[in-house]
Amino acid sequence: GSAFKKVYYDELLGRAVSKFVQADDLIVPYTATSLADAEAVIHVIKMSENDLRKKQVAGFYRDIELKPGYDQESEVEKKERQLEGVKKTKDEDIFTILECHVNLDIEGFEDMKDGEPTGIKLPYIVTIEEGSREVLSIRRNYKQEDLLKNKIQYFVHFRFLPGMGFYGFGLIHMIGGLSRTATTALR
Repeated sequence: GSAFKKVYYDELLGRAVSKFVQADDLIVPYTATSLADAEAVIHVIKMSENDLRKKQVAGFYRDIELKPGYDQESEVEKKERQLEGVKKTKDEDIFTILECHVNLDIEGFEDMKDGEPTGIKLPYIVTIEEGSREVLSIRRNYKQEDLLKNKIQYFVHFRFLPGMGFYGFGLIHMIGGLSRTATTALR
């Protein structure tokens, strides 16, 4: 019932992009009712070694040595691949990148009022390589001239039908209810 798009300016491509993000790859707190009020949003990105290296050389990520982690595929992921008809052709060096859109109170970069720290957490994007747990980057997620320091929203949430919580209801939810009604009517 939910689909996501990530809309941002890609430094490597030199243009704005809009990419589809699977619901499984976007982690939000259970208590969130929308992307705007989520305390944290984590985007799980699978990235090739070459693409990661390009971002390191461009200065987008820290230039540190990383070894490809053990990419253990769960039984569910194997079955999904089988049903989709997708096969792994070779063992690729794939990194799992966690792009964490969070609020932090970082020492030396505090929110200030009348020359004193307020203790208010500010929006940042912290990027971590999951296997090594190395921090690749910490970037401000608000415009420098924004006095309110509102977070920049990169993700767009599309719902088939509004749901009871964060996620929407999908066609399967609606058909599932109809099939039970049809079965009951036929008895």
